[in-house]
Amino acid sequence: MRGADLFVAGTGRRLPPAMTLDQAVADGLVERRTVWRDGIVSVCVSDGESGPEMAVRAARTALRVAGGHARGVDGDPDDDVDPDDDVDLVLHANIYHQGHDLWPPASYVQRAATSGRGPAIEVRQLSNGGMAALELAAGYLAADRTRRRALITTGDRFALPGIDRWRSDPGTVLADGGTALVLSTTGGYARLRSIVTVSDPTLEAMQRGGDPFGATPLDARRPIDVEPAHRHFVSATGLDTVLDRLDAGGREAYKRALSEAGADADEIAWFVLPNLGLPRLREYFLGKFDIDVDRTLWSWGRNVGHLGAGDQIAGLDELAVSGRLRPGQLCLLAGVGAGFTWSCAVVEMLRPLEERS
Repeated sequence: MRGADLFVAGTGRRLPPAMTLDQAVADGLVERRTVWRDGIVSVCVSDGESGPEMAVRAARTALRVAGGHARGVDGDPDDDVDPDDDVDLVLHANIYHQGHDLWPPASYVQRAATSGRGPAIEVRQLSNGGMAALELAAGYLAADRTRRRALITTGDRFALPGIDRWRSDPGTVLADGGTALVLSTTGGYARLRSIVTVSDPTLEAMQRGGDPFGATPLDARRPIDVEPAHRHFVSATGLDTVLDRLDAGGREAYKRALSEAGADADEIAWFVLPNLGLPRLREYFLGKFDIDVDRTLWSWGRNVGHLGAGDQIAGLDELAVSGRLRPGQLCLLAGVGAGFTWSCAVVEMLRPLEERS
């Protein structure tokens, strides 16, 4: 993204109460030895609220912060909102089952949170879906200056028997929650200085492995377990080749995002990284880019867990709401998703985020 004048006008999140690791162990959900190295203290767990429902709640908050249209909890528009001041695009990212089959969750988010009639599209790029949606939204707004706002949401609920938040993806503990971001051409509390996405489809089979294509969901194994596919791919491709490709994609996205933002790494006040277990975080980001963990939201993320496609939006919202990201400071959002894609964005804080209800 070059030459576009785009702003973060609002952000929001809906995070259900957290379950501590101690509680999960006591309830027999996981053995401590399985996850203790990850450093996760607790993880957000929904008591029935679906991913799209949490995304809608986050969207209503983001739209209120943006000062525009937001439907009330009963689905009716606010009385004091200009009906023409709405979003031109809705993108909803997720990585797991959205609560219904053959059903478009992006259209649900659009109906429940806005009065817009523009495109509503689902984005599926696993853990990089939220960042990929941000880049798509930036391009959509920049292509036509009559378009003013895009709403990006994420939402997932990870539940048995289909997926085991503690075991399905070793090194990552999956968390439930919804996030939202309003991207605008007319102003906001932060400026999007750059966003870059890099893809390497030669790594696609790392998530597919040697399993045949199935006829129904969860044909290969239930609950989902990504380790067999990883082992098969690494055995067939070679560990050094896999590591080199993973390293190259991440470095390209990181360097290009900084370059296009006209910034150096030492100018970044905060790094918003995926809420991974600490060993994975060190391997993918901290060690690779010489990032001090104190310049990240690890102390917050280890109490939340991995929000699927939503870690970066939730993290930016946390920085803004807490006041840790101050006017004039830069933060870098980084995402990675199987496929493989890497995205990095540089955001400049312009003003304090006004108190929100």
